[in-house]
Amino acid sequence: MRPVLKSRQAKPAQSEPDDAWEVEAVLAWHDDDAKAAIRSLLDDCKHLRRQLALAERVMSRGMARGWTPRYERDAL
Repeated sequence: MRPVLKSRQAKPAQSEPDDAWEVEAVLAWHDDDAKAAIRSLLDDCKHLRRQLALAERVMSRGMARGWTPRYERDAL
């Protein structure tokens, strides 16, 4: 049985996770050690960049219709 996904049109502001809660969750996971939390997040970022580079190499242009990954996010 497939899970039921909520529509993105219904209350979009409330469907986004609260940034403050995410920060507190990361710190709690690392027993409030900010340096360990930062190290872990940097390691995650490095791992995901490697995965993105591997995917870029094996993915054909036709498969993604010309889309190519960006390694830096857009400034807000």
